[in-house]
Amino acid sequence: MPMAHSHGKYADFEGLREQAVALRRAGLSRRQIRDRLHVDNNDILNRLLEGEPPPEWTKRPNAKDDLRDRARELRLQGWTYDQIQVELGCSKSSVSLWVRDLPKPERRDPTEQAKLAARKRWEHELAVRDEERQRTKEAAKRAIGRLSPRELFLVGVSLYWAEGGKDKPYDRRENVAFINSDPGMIQVFLAWLDLLEVERERLRYSVMIHENADAVGAERYWADLVGADRSAFNKTTLKKHNPKTVRRNVGDTYRGCLVIKVLKGADLYRRIEGSWYGIVLGATQPVDGMSD
Repeated sequence: MPMAHSHGKYADFEGLREQAVALRRAGLSRRQIRDRLHVDNNDILNRLLEGEPPPEWTKRPNAKDDLRDRARELRLQGWTYDQIQVELGCSKSSVSLWVRDLPKPERRDPTEQAKLAARKRWEHELAVRDEERQRTKEAAKRAIGRLSPRELFLVGVSLYWAEGGKDKPYDRRENVAFINSDPGMIQVFLAWLDLLEVERERLRYSVMIHENADAVGAERYWADLVGADRSAFNKTTLKKHNPKTVRRNVGDTYRGCLVIKVLKGADLYRRIEGSWYGIVLGATQPVDGMSD
């Protein structure tokens, strides 16, 4: 396609229009056509493109219409330009253009406006931080992958030594009893028992929970989690409430603690204790190739 005339001369208008129409139908924007044909006069450009619709990609996206509608809705609720700008994340000039025909809201105390704007900014910052926090957690979770039998064994021994009952010189009790309120900890401990081929028939469960909590609901929750019949559950232990203290472990997610005991578990306990001290020894010995 030949290039157009010299700057400021439009003698061959029809030939120039043919070029402009062809470019328009090829999907070029007004700016692209102007630069391609060196047409600096907007009136001439309008005449060249008269009757030719703009390509779809140059049209305003629907998301902008949604922002406009939301801005008008907020303005009708009495929001200021600054507040709408912070809420929608768009420019103040756009807000002004969208809502200038609507009545102005009642003036507020400048201090109140500043506090509201600061609160909005802080809420946005918290949302950004939470998103980053969740991304970090998700990446860490994916990095673990499937545990090998040895890895699960070491994890299980460590969990038990942190949360399970232990034998004391002054209180000889070589039995296995694990207690925790975290469902994930309970699931890992059961997976560990399965790895050691401890039959589920040897397990007994009991719930420990505050007396003013939903004990029945907690019993049902733990029974479903471990996949056990209620006959495997001993009597629930209710902890008496001290009226002088303010409990924070309340709400629908509070289900107390679950205790898991292994019947005839003396030999298993000895294996756990021995394995734990083996982990301590393995962790504190010099790493191969790094000792003096």
